[in-house]
Amino acid sequence: MTISQDTPNPAPDSTTTAAAVSESLLPRNYQEEIFRRAQEGNVIAALDTGSGKTFISILLIKWMVLQEHARDKVIVFLVPKVALVEQQASFISKHTPSSFRVKKFHGSLDLDLADRGNWQKSFEGSDVVVMTAQIFLNILTHSHWSIEKVSLLIFDECHHTRKNHAYNGVMREYFTLSTVHRPKVFGMTASPIWNPKDAQGSLLTLEKNLNATVIAVREHLAELLEHSPRPLEIIKEYVPPPDNYIYLKPSLWDCISVFAQGDTAQLISWDKLKMRYFVTRNTLGPYCADLNLYHDIKAKVRQEVEEIYDTQLSQRPIDLEDPAFAMDVDDGTPDNFEQDFLDRIPDDLKHIDAIVSEFTHYFDRGSTSPSASPSPSASTPPSEIPITIPLAWCAPKVKALVDVLLEHHSASPGSFHGIVFVEQRHVAMCLAKILPRIPELREHIRCAELVGHGTGHQHKKNQPPTAQARGMGLARQQDIVRSFREGKLNLLIATSVAEEGLDFPACDIVVRFDPVHHMVGYVQSRGRARTKTSAFVIMVQAGYDTHRERYRNLSESEPELKKVYQSREQLPQPEPEPSSESEEGEVEEEDPADIAVRERYVVPSTGAALTYGSAIGLVNYLCSLLPHDQYTEPPTPKYFGDYAATLDLPASLPLPLDKRRFRGPIRRSKREAKRAVAFMAVKELHKLNVFDDYLLPSSGAKGRNTEDADGVKISETADIPDDLDVMVRDPWVLGPTLWMHKLLVDGKVVAGLVTGTSFPPVELMAEGSTLRVRCAYAFRLDEDSEWERFRMLDEYTKLGLWFCVTGRRFVAPTTCFLVPLTIEDEIDYAQIRGVLREPYGSPDWSRVKEEDLGRTMVMNTNQHGRPLILQNIREDLTAMSTPMPGTREDAWPTYYEFWVNRWTRKDREADVPKDCPLIGATYAPRKPSGAYRVQARLENADRFKNQDVGLGLLAPRDCCRIVHFPPHIYNAFHLLPKVCRRLTDVYRAQAQRFELGLPPIADDLLIEAASLPTTLHTWNNQRFETLGDSVLKLGVTVHIMNKYPHRHEGQLSKLRQSSVSNRTLLARAKEIGLEIFLNSETQSLQSWRYVHPSECTASASAALTAGTAESPSSKAPARRAKREFPRRSLQDCMEATLGAAFYHGGMDMALRAGTALGLSFGGELPWCARYGRVPDPSPAPPLFEELQSGLGYEFHRGDLLVEAATHPSFATSAGASYQRLEFLGDALLDVVVMRYLFHKYPRATSGQLSVARSRAVCGPTLASVAVKRLNLHQILLINNVELSIAISRHVPLLQNLPTQEIVLKAWKYDPPKALSDIMESVFGAVLVDSAYNYEKAAAVVEEVMSEVLELISPSVARDPVTDLMLWSAAAGCSRITFQKSQSHPELRRNDSISVLAHGIVIVGPVTAANPSLSKGLASERARAILDDPTHEFHIKKMCNCREKPKDTSEDMDMDGAQDGLGKITINENDITDETEEGFAVLARQKLDESRKEEAGSTPEGDEEEVMYEGGDNQDMDIDD
Repeated sequence: MTISQDTPNPAPDSTTTAAAVSESLLPRNYQEEIFRRAQEGNVIAALDTGSGKTFISILLIKWMVLQEHARDKVIVFLVPKVALVEQQASFISKHTPSSFRVKKFHGSLDLDLADRGNWQKSFEGSDVVVMTAQIFLNILTHSHWSIEKVSLLIFDECHHTRKNHAYNGVMREYFTLSTVHRPKVFGMTASPIWNPKDAQGSLLTLEKNLNATVIAVREHLAELLEHSPRPLEIIKEYVPPPDNYIYLKPSLWDCISVFAQGDTAQLISWDKLKMRYFVTRNTLGPYCADLNLYHDIKAKVRQEVEEIYDTQLSQRPIDLEDPAFAMDVDDGTPDNFEQDFLDRIPDDLKHIDAIVSEFTHYFDRGSTSPSASPSPSASTPPSEIPITIPLAWCAPKVKALVDVLLEHHSASPGSFHGIVFVEQRHVAMCLAKILPRIPELREHIRCAELVGHGTGHQHKKNQPPTAQARGMGLARQQDIVRSFREGKLNLLIATSVAEEGLDFPACDIVVRFDPVHHMVGYVQSRGRARTKTSAFVIMVQAGYDTHRERYRNLSESEPELKKVYQSREQLPQPEPEPSSESEEGEVEEEDPADIAVRERYVVPSTGAALTYGSAIGLVNYLCSLLPHDQYTEPPTPKYFGDYAATLDLPASLPLPLDKRRFRGPIRRSKREAKRAVAFMAVKELHKLNVFDDYLLPSSGAKGRNTEDADGVKISETADIPDDLDVMVRDPWVLGPTLWMHKLLVDGKVVAGLVTGTSFPPVELMAEGSTLRVRCAYAFRLDEDSEWERFRMLDEYTKLGLWFCVTGRRFVAPTTCFLVPLTIEDEIDYAQIRGVLREPYGSPDWSRVKEEDLGRTMVMNTNQHGRPLILQNIREDLTAMSTPMPGTREDAWPTYYEFWVNRWTRKDREADVPKDCPLIGATYAPRKPSGAYRVQARLENADRFKNQDVGLGLLAPRDCCRIVHFPPHIYNAFHLLPKVCRRLTDVYRAQAQRFELGLPPIADDLLIEAASLPTTLHTWNNQRFETLGDSVLKLGVTVHIMNKYPHRHEGQLSKLRQSSVSNRTLLARAKEIGLEIFLNSETQSLQSWRYVHPSECTASASAALTAGTAESPSSKAPARRAKREFPRRSLQDCMEATLGAAFYHGGMDMALRAGTALGLSFGGELPWCARYGRVPDPSPAPPLFEELQSGLGYEFHRGDLLVEAATHPSFATSAGASYQRLEFLGDALLDVVVMRYLFHKYPRATSGQLSVARSRAVCGPTLASVAVKRLNLHQILLINNVELSIAISRHVPLLQNLPTQEIVLKAWKYDPPKALSDIMESVFGAVLVDSAYNYEKAAAVVEEVMSEVLELISPSVARDPVTDLMLWSAAAGCSRITFQKSQSHPELRRNDSISVLAHGIVIVGPVTAANPSLSKGLASERARAILDDPTHEFHIKKMCNCREKPKDTSEDMDMDGAQDGLGKITINENDITDETEEGFAVLARQKLDESRKEEAGSTPEGDEEEVMYEGGDNQDMDIDD
């Protein structure tokens, strides 16, 4: 929903000060008089236009917010027209305190009526809302807000509160409340009396309808007259039009009217055209009649040519050699398509077009013939008239208007403003065009027309889109009004849209070009002339006494009418009943007997109300949501009968047969009979759950639903930050009780792991070995030696981590200890003391034996922290030996000199013994990676065994120390990151399963589902997320299909969206606390992670060493750790968990998991137990015997096959179409294909799986299977000629094309969607018929799709557009773009695509059957050319993007992308591939996504190791 707010003010304080209320407005005395009386009761202020009625409403608004009873209520300002919303909202924002929150709503903002949550949020966040009355009435009808929550109702131009106007509808809701709960009413109008013949009756009706008294100024009347003077009123007579004019011979009408009896009689409504022509000729003259005719005929010719073009394109034969049947405009059209197209245009239409073209220089500039050969330079004709218009070509009425304008312009030439009021749009258009071109006015008039919105796009096929139908958009209206106020325009030719409300400057002259018909129009239009020198001119044809008399009656009766209400004080008594509901201006009035029997249906649970006035609209709204293809007319309700109406609902509504036709009661008017039957239908459809309890056919859209399909509230997620700070489950704490876990490698105990948490048994694979962790026992340290023991365990563990894992010291206390064990599985404190006593090892080499070589860790005293593995002892070498040639030391005379130079530092001398033997050693590897493999992902464990052979080096033996870590201990330290990671993962998975109530999903699957891509593991949750997305879609679809059996596909689609949207998944994840179980930590542990987060300081470590810190056993452990990850991770993990459950236990387990996660699955009961099949079978008709054989499945319910084969065009009252089954089959097919790919390609990334799935389930692929495998085109029940022709054209192509061609290049083909729809509907029918036995239905789908499934793979090529973008981004070129063009400019349709690189057209324009195909073909050709080294447009020959300097990442704009050109800044909403910047942004995004997927699918090879081998890196000192 789009909501516009004029003033982005902060929310008001709980109290509003009087000082704030007194801001800026300085009312006049007569305004204060009306304001005082408005405080006392409900009033209607009857004041002339321009007297400042809106000022009074501002005073009332400010007064109302100070009232105690108005707290937590909103003020509603209603207007009758869209343009007034913008104007009045801006005025209120300008003249109210900054704390006021003013919002505006109108139909042009594309509001979503079903978006209940956003409506409520908008009202709750507003102090004043300005809106059109119809929108407010809709909000009240559907109980999005209530009158009771309104403190003040303001009606602008309130004289409309009569009959069936929306103002009256709002007041009917007002009257349903008790008096104490009603808001104050304030009406504003310049003309409270509609009918001068019954002034008292008109006034009483208005007062009754608004429950208010009409008042006028009494005490300060002189001041009012001073500020609202009455203009001089003039009657301007003009002579009747002549029979003949001095004009073109022949005229345009003379030339084309000869074709009225020819081939175009069926295309053009000549009678209506003729009538329009001569009416315009009599009013404006022959030139304007031809001008209007010119535009009408031109529009009609364009419409007919476009229809012929579409028909020609749809019936074009398909060439099997060129299935895409593309036309490259640069190379000419290969199959005479252009000539065939021209041949199909009727000759008479061509002649008419030629004649119109010959008159172009009289009416238009630069026009192109609709049937002419396409020209790239052809442009849309401008609206300016190219010639001067002599008055001889104009009617006397126009000449009289010119005289009036000249006379009054000369009186005030510098500041002249005027308005000419006309009745019809085409008259406004013609006058606005010709007046500036009349010589007498050329230098004086700057004018434009101002008309209503119109319905020009809704003209009937056989009627031209006439000038009368051409409306004006809101933005154009606002521009014209603004230009008029600013003086850029000084004359408006306006219809009644300018009579009331709009803020215009006081005009020097107002002309009623057409007769005045009623008092309101007279008063409102005259009010525009409100200066003391203004004139109000009434144009009357000589001899038309009726018009003159009508004007005289209006003028003379107005003063008497004002006397009727100027002295009124009290509200009318007694209180009235709501007024009648007939359409304004309708001849047929409501009969009191009809009104007496009207009902009002209120939904008790919500307060939503159904009335006779809203029923027809609700039926229309329901039908408008029915989906339909291009071959099917939009479904509409059909009404029959006169005074007892019958309503037939569209057959595509899935209703019982007796609920598709409603017969209403007898009424005294046709309109009332229609309302009565519509009321009956909506009431019954609500009982069937077709309308929800808010009387809406759908609840929410555009991702803003407040409830899911089960009506469960969706929590607000807008306040959830993009990056979450989460305290996740973390077992790494120390408490009063410790647990000893034995670490076994290949069945042998190598060390103990002391933790503060008891872990379950775990097993993993690492480096080709099997690791097991088993909890042995719990223990507590002796109180007397507790601190000493903790210090020893901590220092021992940190020393091992420094040497074997991190390569650096750290001071924070660890939360687990790796310790040596005695034979009794006790901690070996003696060994620990030995290590801590000599942390860098012992100088005693006498203990080294032959078997210790290759296993013993040593440390060079010149390089503390750089452990080595002893390989041999070189008794034949000393430090004074000469280095061998070719080694890095041979630049020095001796090893001694090399090492002294290498190891000497500013603060210490190198220790290099000269006479001891040398040792050969390799650097000990450091293994900080926590990556591991689970059994389910093992392939061949032997291939992952590490051969840790580092670079050999020499060192003096006596400067090296023998470290006290035995091989099995330092190997255990190498494995510790993996063990800790595995224990963390298992701990969280089991906690998640228990706390969320998940079914028994395997630990490894839950771990994978909870592992985010940020872990940089060789596997993460993205594959399961892709699988779970399909499972979620099917689970929700089956549930809502059965819960809402009478809702159509459009409603079901919205319901499903409300349950599967990312917003819903995020809300549900937060509700169950899923985030605390996610794994986001990276695998690398070069900075040791398992430490006390609150004590990570040197002082804390010192306290632990000194024994002065708080005892670890003094408090219970808090098993939480702070982590940060994107909020999107939650919705991904929801789907991934669902995917893991489905992978482990099929659909039954997925239902259990989905229910535990809070998803709309209808409970955890299996489908087969929930939705049993009907006991009595109904055999399928013989038409479907071959189909059942092809499926390998015999239907229990034959009616399902009939429904599955029925296209909406064939659907009758006897049965439904296939739309609901197609909706179900689409979801089923998605899951079946994704499960197949998931199992077949275990190493495919999520992106690869998605691309492969899309190829299998796309329309062309399914259409091919439907035709080749099942012959569904032969049983499809259709009642549409165009669709039948389209299918017959594509069937031979689909039958002859290899399936591989379809799968690989599906983007090239565009068969009718009905072929793929029936395929999916048949699959849906199988699922329903099998009592929702997923495995049985999946077997049928897999068998039918077997050929396609065999062909698709993760390596399937992407579509050409994506391929071009990925390739260009990888090549570093940021100056590629698409360019649209028109193969036939006169059709105003962009159907051709070119590809440009560095401003040069590489390919195109390419024109094909549809824009998507044109784009694909152009991309394919461009990619081949740019990548061809022999072509002049090879990318390396023309692109220099990489040579340009790159900005740093800080220069990147979040809404753009960076490439060889440096910074690209582009708004996200403006990203399009039709600009170089947009194309580069999209291409970079696709490339980044592709690379992330590739990074997430790294082959499971060796884990990360840190080896210091050669270069300066090996000589770093790391002991600091």
